[in-house]
Amino acid sequence: MEERQWRAIESCDSGSDGVFFYGVRTTGIFCRPSCKSRTPKRENVSVFATAEDAMAQGFRACKRCRPEEAVWRGAGGDAAAQVQALIEKRFGEGLSLDVLADELKMSPHHLHRMFKRETGQTPGEFLLDVRMREAKRLLRETEWSVTDVAGQVGFVNLSHFSTVFHSRTGQTPTQYRGGRP
Repeated sequence: MEERQWRAIESCDSGSDGVFFYGVRTTGIFCRPSCKSRTPKRENVSVFATAEDAMAQGFRACKRCRPEEAVWRGAGGDAAAQVQALIEKRFGEGLSLDVLADELKMSPHHLHRMFKRETGQTPGEFLLDVRMREAKRLLRETEWSVTDVAGQVGFVNLSHFSTVFHSRTGQTPTQYRGGRP
């Protein structure tokens, strides 16, 4: 085990979650580095690259930190890609940071920080980008009313949709539709 891994275990470093997992030989349980369980003795710790590796060695998942439910594998970029895929798939729903974090089994704070670090924008900004891209497509390619387009892309308030659309494009949805080829 590397010194940085041990420091991550001692400090319950959530930034190391998904980078590695650790098992305690005396209990037969494996955890994420951020687990709040009592710090084990260093000589009893084994380190694993994945939750599957730990289970293959006969370790059981901790019931406190649930490492087998970790959706990321390695660097934060993998988790960011999963957040992006989830947003792309469900942008029309009432997504929030709490909903995304719950779905991906991580804290909202960690999700927000990791996503911003990896992509340069917040999950909310990315969600708005996806919604605006889809709204533009629907306005160009369909005859749906502006109200229907707003609802389809996840806005429950037409006025809010129009305000956001105008601030992003410099045009109202109706003006945008009128300027299509």
